[in-house]
Amino acid sequence: MTFPRIAIAGAGLGGLACARVLQLHGLDVTVFEQEPAAGARPQGGTLDMHADTGQVALRTAGLNEQFRTLARPEGQQMRGLDPHTAEAVFDESPAEGDDSRPEIDRGQLRGILLDSLSPGTVQWGRPVEDVTKAGARLTFADGTSQDFDLVVGADGAWSRVRRALTGVRPEYSGVTFVEFGLDDTDRRHPALAALTGQGTMMTKAGGQALVAQRTSNGHIRCYATFYAPEDWAAGLDFAVTDAVRDHLLERYAGWHPDLLAYLREHDGGFTHRPLHVLPVPHAWTTTPGLTLLGDAAHLMPPLGVGANLALLDGTELATALATTSSVDEAVRTYEAGMLPRSIEMAKACSSGLHDLLSDDLRSMAA
Repeated sequence: MTFPRIAIAGAGLGGLACARVLQLHGLDVTVFEQEPAAGARPQGGTLDMHADTGQVALRTAGLNEQFRTLARPEGQQMRGLDPHTAEAVFDESPAEGDDSRPEIDRGQLRGILLDSLSPGTVQWGRPVEDVTKAGARLTFADGTSQDFDLVVGADGAWSRVRRALTGVRPEYSGVTFVEFGLDDTDRRHPALAALTGQGTMMTKAGGQALVAQRTSNGHIRCYATFYAPEDWAAGLDFAVTDAVRDHLLERYAGWHPDLLAYLREHDGGFTHRPLHVLPVPHAWTTTPGLTLLGDAAHLMPPLGVGANLALLDGTELATALATTSSVDEAVRTYEAGMLPRSIEMAKACSSGLHDLLSDDLRSMAA
């Protein structure tokens, strides 16, 4: 029996989940990642794993036990605070035994997936420069090329594989995030730790929000979120922390001092994350040798859905490849389920993004 040559561009959650399930079924796969090593950069904040998507994928990948070891069911707590009084409008904690959406750090989840793969599966420092649709050929930044029976684009928002398949590029959503964080909060920032609780704190008014999420080891990751033109930060140097802080404090002027303390007391710098999305619907005609998953297929607002869908995409594609008679038929089967699901979720997330910045705090309650 001849096994297909499968390449995955991108060592994010979806690509790694796909590789894991392929290997469980005895199929060979290589993951090409532009980062030089697994720990080359921080992997982001916390993720809630949904019972009907992300958790299903982790069970399919045989990694549910490892996930449960690190998951934080208490992280499902959601607090909504009035921006002018800092008093709770709602405070919802999970019922005892409720693990429908437990939290886990993105970096921890990625580590579980990486540890599950055969040594050498991920080729680090191998950025994909170009993808040729005919023949599924990958060309790398060093000028070398390789041919495959299937190239899976798991390479995120600015996917090179998508460029070959649909040519569609993400568009600016009109909303921007400024990310920052606080370390060792229970000891060094106890008042902010109490405001945040064990999960997520949100406060919002006037088209802007402040979100704080507890991750592991006492860290809190924060996001100042607001409507802004795409070039709003053109005159702001994010390398100058005090200047960014002053700008944000001015933008959030009038909010309660206890909430502005997130900005005043934060550790480290600020990171600008303008929010881009793919148009809805984003779909394509099934093309031999190429397919997409995760953000490469359906980049949408970060409202707790994207990572779950990426994991489910990856495991469903791998299962189809392992159980269907041909690569082309497997891709058709996978895309027939993935595309309608992702379009529906992208529509919901687009609406949810406006809820995030509405004045109705309860719109974000569970």
